Amino acid sequence: MPKIYSEEFKASALELLDSGMTQKQVCEDLGISKSALPMWVSKNRAHHHGVEPAEDAAGQADQSKVLTRIRELEQENEILRRATAYLSQANLKVGQARAK
Repeated sequence: MPKIYSEEFKASALELLDSGMTQKQVCEDLGISKSALPMWVSKNRAHHHGVEPAEDAAGQADQSKVLTRIRELEQENEILRRATAYLSQANLKVGQARAK
C-alpha cells in the first residue's frame, strides 16, 4: 500500500529541489519513492501555471502538451526580451557615435 504524505511534507521536498538538490538526493534523504517525487513536481508545475492536475491518462497527456507549450512560449518571450535589450543597447551606441 502506498504511503500518504502531507501537503507540507510534499512542499518541503519541492523546496529542497528548488534549493539545488537532485531528485535522487531528495528521495534518498526523505525516504520517498523514485516515482512519487516526479509526480509531485509535475503537479506543482501544473498548479503554478494555473492548470488543475488531471486524474486520467488522456487528461495527463493533454496537460503535458499544454505545459510543454507554455514552457516553449516562456522561452520565446525570454529570447525576445533579451533581443530587445541587446538591440536597444546597440541602437544607443550608434546614436551616440552619430552625435559626436
